[in-house]
Amino acid sequence: MGAGINFLKRLTEDIANGNKLKLYIGGGIITFIIVFLSGISGWFIERLFLKFEIHIPFFSTIIFIFILSSGLASGSLNKSVMEIINIISKEIKPDNIQSAREKLSLIVGRDVEHLDKDEILRATAETASENSVDGIFAPLFWMFLGIIVWQFNKLMPGPLTMVWIFKASSTIDSMLGYKEGNLRWLGFIGAKLDDFLTFIPSRIVLITLPFCCRPKQSIASTIRNAWKDGLMDSSPNSGISEAIFAYCAGVRMGGINFYKGKKKIKPFIAKSYPIANEESIKKILDLSIRLELIWIIFIFLVIRFINY
Repeated sequence: MGAGINFLKRLTEDIANGNKLKLYIGGGIITFIIVFLSGISGWFIERLFLKFEIHIPFFSTIIFIFILSSGLASGSLNKSVMEIINIISKEIKPDNIQSAREKLSLIVGRDVEHLDKDEILRATAETASENSVDGIFAPLFWMFLGIIVWQFNKLMPGPLTMVWIFKASSTIDSMLGYKEGNLRWLGFIGAKLDDFLTFIPSRIVLITLPFCCRPKQSIASTIRNAWKDGLMDSSPNSGISEAIFAYCAGVRMGGINFYKGKKKIKPFIAKSYPIANEESIKKILDLSIRLELIWIIFIFLVIRFINY
């Protein structure tokens, strides 16, 4: 996906030559091509699975589940975050801070060159919260929807098609969805598609995550306060995602960020809570794992109920 997006981006920019309308149209074409190819690839693999499932059910199911798991980023997210925590937990030395910055730069879009320990931890907490929704719960939601569709018609797009369509839109947004230069127009349609596909999953996380923790307030108050704080963010989804994890993990988020040298002030979330530390970030990861298990169990029970 990344290679295809980069190639089409360069081609579109050469053709558009700075023309905003052509960049808009080119961005739409890029989004269509990448999403379509990802979806149709998933659909063809589903056809192969359904064909071989009849003859070798166990082996084909194991392979299909393995391919499906490529749409979930829980393992890579935990690994990346824990690498940063392990580095930052050591004695504070210039080499350790620089190493933590380098690891952080791989999973965040903000400038990291001048971040101190507290800011590195804040950035890690925020990206762990946001990417839990983008990398785990939104894919699970679309996977679940594909499974439900399959219960009625196996020729329709199934779980792999749905999750690869989402991953395509998410990848386009992460590579092109920036409000700067040509990307302001080139990535517009891809970013809006990603917002649309993440809209419902982020709000389900808002409602379900408090049941995995012991919030200081009631569950209703936790959801209400997270909703209120999350809506202050310019993103329709990431603010809500960060806010519910902030209230459930008991950690403050938000503040001043720099993106390619440009200052951006993000509103404070859970302002009365302490700043991020190693333990609160580990709690965010733990909450993600708990909620993921709950979602998977729920999906399994719904499927059993439908097939009963």
